[in-house]
Amino acid sequence: MIDLTVDARGVATLSLARPDKHNALSQALIDALRAAAEQIAADKTIRVVVLTGQGPSFCAGGDLSWMQDQMAGDAAMKRAAAQSIAQMLGAINSLPQPVIGRIQGNAFGGGIGMACVCDTAIAADHAKFGLTETKLGLIPATIGPYVLGRMGEAHARRVFMSGRIFDATEAATLGIVAKEVPEADLDAAVEAEVTPYLKCAPGAVAAAKRFARSLGPTIDDSVVARSIDALIAQWEGDEAEEGISAFFERRKPRWDATSKS
Repeated sequence: MIDLTVDARGVATLSLARPDKHNALSQALIDALRAAAEQIAADKTIRVVVLTGQGPSFCAGGDLSWMQDQMAGDAAMKRAAAQSIAQMLGAINSLPQPVIGRIQGNAFGGGIGMACVCDTAIAADHAKFGLTETKLGLIPATIGPYVLGRMGEAHARRVFMSGRIFDATEAATLGIVAKEVPEADLDAAVEAEVTPYLKCAPGAVAAAKRFARSLGPTIDDSVVARSIDALIAQWEGDEAEEGISAFFERRKPRWDATSKS
């Protein structure tokens, strides 16, 4: 589900490894990412982390089969799933090491959340982005604190509710990524972000990151709990059931008015 390597410089590459599923977030992948983040946090030899995805996409969001399972589960199952997402994002967000996102292909839903817990992210110019949850009758809840923290409310409201797909240029304007580069230059651009940290005192980098986070938007237990409650409330509504059913039945959900005059 994940691939974690560390080079001789102390640069860790954490890769989502479900390329055949465009690295969609299943329960197993979520759990593996959290465990990897905890391992990285405890490893003092790791100085920088590159977060990426194997194959054609960075992360296509939540695995819809997994979402369908949550819809069929009880409230406790839904809460456990929502908590696991929130805990995984929190674990990456709170890593003491700087995290550089390497974004290619699709970054939808939870993929944008993953980009927003990076300290900086670089996108290939072909990458596509979208907070697509509302198309399924859901909301970008557990990723919301990190998305709003990265974009700010004004920018987030441009894309938070519409479900529309946008390109890497707009993602840079919104602050999701620092910049876009030609796909052939992506690795070099990521390396250019990594290299300066190798000249810095690791303890000072960690302290500076911790201080910066303390001055930014508050993402504490109460905020995370609100995001979980919001997701569960939407999961238990009629729209989520209709949206996910429509996807699997290859039909438009009842609210889709694009074919109506």
